[in-house]
Amino acid sequence: MTDDTSTDSGPVEPHHEDLGSRLNWLRAGVLGANDGIVSTAGLVVGVAGATDSREALLTAGLAGLLAGSLSMAAGEYVSVSTQRDSEKAAIALEKRELREQPEEELDELTRLLTDRGLAPELAREAAEQLTERDALRAHARVELGIDPDELTNPWHAAWASFIAFTVGALLPLLAIVLPPQSWRLPVTVLSVLAALAVTGWGSARLGAAPVRPAVWRNVAGGALAMGVTYLAGTLLGAVGA
Repeated sequence: MTDDTSTDSGPVEPHHEDLGSRLNWLRAGVLGANDGIVSTAGLVVGVAGATDSREALLTAGLAGLLAGSLSMAAGEYVSVSTQRDSEKAAIALEKRELREQPEEELDELTRLLTDRGLAPELAREAAEQLTERDALRAHARVELGIDPDELTNPWHAAWASFIAFTVGALLPLLAIVLPPQSWRLPVTVLSVLAALAVTGWGSARLGAAPVRPAVWRNVAGGALAMGVTYLAGTLLGAVGA
């Protein structure tokens, strides 16, 4: 019975951890695309308020796309690199403690398992079995919440942010430069608001949050951004004329 319990408790937690990790990546992708949509839409709509030049709109949109995607990628790389360094340091400390004070670490693992709801005797037996199998992995997962074999990869995070932002930014960029002049603004506004509704719905579903408030917040925020930048562009264009 003890073996079944320890065996069952092993893979269940990593399963939930993996699921949570995948959801976090998906949520980051949705939010990255959302940032690309809003920032690029605000930029090109603002420029559209000042000029009708397709070349100017394309130049501004591409500049915003590249600057935003590279900034997002660099930020994610730095952030995740820092997280990875912290995880490595925590694992190295745990490895040293296991080598220098194994009995204290066994007591600590027992206490952690007891805190998770196991009876003290069962927690001790499970701690001994986990320690015998792979002490470092057991402590990393139970005590630190880290899988030593699946540390966060900063390059994966950087590329994911770069691609998500680029995909989101392409929508307002194409919407503002492809249609005829008289259709540019309405096509862009409608396309952006529809895309923001989708990303708001997606982020709410991934976060198990109410959908309607998330969609309305997203759409209202995007509409406000485009309205403010368009007004600013119109005023600057009038001053320049």
